Amino acid sequence: MSRIHNMTDYDKTYAEFKWEVPDRFNFTRDILDKWAEDPNKTAMLWVDDAGNEIRKTFKELCTASKKLANFLTSQGVKRGQVVVVMLGRDLQWWEIFTACIRMGAMIAPGTTQLTPKDLQYRLNTAEAVCFITDHANAPKLEAIEDNCPTLKTKMIIGEPRDGWITYSKAMENASEDFETADTRSDEEAILYFTSGTVGYPKMTIHTHTSYPLAHQVTGKFWLDLQPDDLHWNVSDNGWAKAAWSSYFGPWYCGAAIFVHHTDRFDPKKTLDLLQKYPVTTMCGAPTIYRMLVLQDLTKYKFPTLRHCVGAGEPLNPEIIEVWQRATGTIIRDGYGQTETVLICGNFPCFEQRFGSMGKPTPGFDLQLIDKEGNMLPPNTEGDIALRVKPKRPLGLYKEYWRDPERTASTYLKDWYLTGDRAYRDEDGYFWFVGRSDDVILTSGYRIGPFEVESALIEHPAVTESAVVSSPDETRGEVVKAFITLSPGYTPSEDLKIELQEHVKKVTAPYKYPRKIEFVDSLPKTVSGKIRRVELRNREWGR
Repeated sequence: MSRIHNMTDYDKTYAEFKWEVPDRFNFTRDILDKWAEDPNKTAMLWVDDAGNEIRKTFKELCTASKKLANFLTSQGVKRGQVVVVMLGRDLQWWEIFTACIRMGAMIAPGTTQLTPKDLQYRLNTAEAVCFITDHANAPKLEAIEDNCPTLKTKMIIGEPRDGWITYSKAMENASEDFETADTRSDEEAILYFTSGTVGYPKMTIHTHTSYPLAHQVTGKFWLDLQPDDLHWNVSDNGWAKAAWSSYFGPWYCGAAIFVHHTDRFDPKKTLDLLQKYPVTTMCGAPTIYRMLVLQDLTKYKFPTLRHCVGAGEPLNPEIIEVWQRATGTIIRDGYGQTETVLICGNFPCFEQRFGSMGKPTPGFDLQLIDKEGNMLPPNTEGDIALRVKPKRPLGLYKEYWRDPERTASTYLKDWYLTGDRAYRDEDGYFWFVGRSDDVILTSGYRIGPFEVESALIEHPAVTESAVVSSPDETRGEVVKAFITLSPGYTPSEDLKIELQEHVKKVTAPYKYPRKIEFVDSLPKTVSGKIRRVELRNREWGR
């Protein structure tokens, strides 16, 4: 599909881009209600595994959000208070998210994989007043609700349940007339719990502009969306990536979103849907693409697909090449965090270097710095940092709520520290090395896990791998690889040696994994990121 891209000249756009931040902003009033002026404009195409298909317009979404905002207000939910929502890809998730933004309540999405203990910590730390979930997860709250003193309202979608307000019943009689809160740009809007390397999850706060307005760069430049696109983000709604690519990014641009409501990821079903529906753009975690390329892609045709992106961790060049051969599209890697919008990416207007993070997003001065905060020259590994002085960019979180020490720890002089390390080549492309605490130091060498994982995945026996440091008497630490095998391969000492020799050939010999463990699966976050920290801690007996 030929089209005019939103960014045709990277250097010019980057040089000229300026953030424009109004004093007052509310995404529902200033963006969604504008798209809703066309009563027929599609906001969402929703399908499930039973074959049900629902199309929602912006008009219908906005009306539903006003009704829910009225009901929540009648329950005593006030501007600035926290509403926790724990749902899968249910239609109601988008109505709830929109209603909270509209009324100025803080929305705190959580994954359905949370345990009762997780839930209790989140509800109490955020002093949540309202909780909305489904029947599968309601018992989790019931097990701990007596320990949650601030919780006043609990709603359930689907059939009625004793002691709960039924969502559909509440919506029946609610008024469609609601005056949207005239929220300040710096007012708190979204709360995401995000895990660090130590301690309990942090409460990451975004304002009414730091995600809602700033994700314009995610939607326009990286996702490259237009109002006639149908965008599929294969992501769990409990992850901040849903706010990126299932809400603010696409809807800022007026694109419709495609939603597949399912309990588990099925690569064959995903490819079937991609072939059946007119999806034009797609976003997924690297794990998703790794599973898709294991299928026989020659059986499928994707006539409308024009643009794909990946996020969450770097995507191996080999996967990008296989996908490109099958679909004609390049998976363009993007980089950001729960704390930020997209701050570095491979944009459609310039040549992609497979395995690279791309170049800084317009609106951000992204650099590599040393431990003293000095900028580093090309081809020198350093900490990935955003300049926040003299002018703080839009798109950066406000703070870790109620944790000033942890917030302060993310800054060094004029910089916000991402906690990741990379180097930049002479042409300005960034190359990911690893988390600051993922880098393996062995015999004086610094080894990034991604390089070893990329080498391993080129071998046909390897489906996925996770590389971490492992203790060694002689070298202090060595490279260890946890590997899941492709169908038709079985663990053996011979295979270990074969894989070690393969890595020595593909990358620098000193990077080969001296230890290999074959596993059935790798520990992952809900968003599909491999939890190397869990494997590393196991190795070191932590």
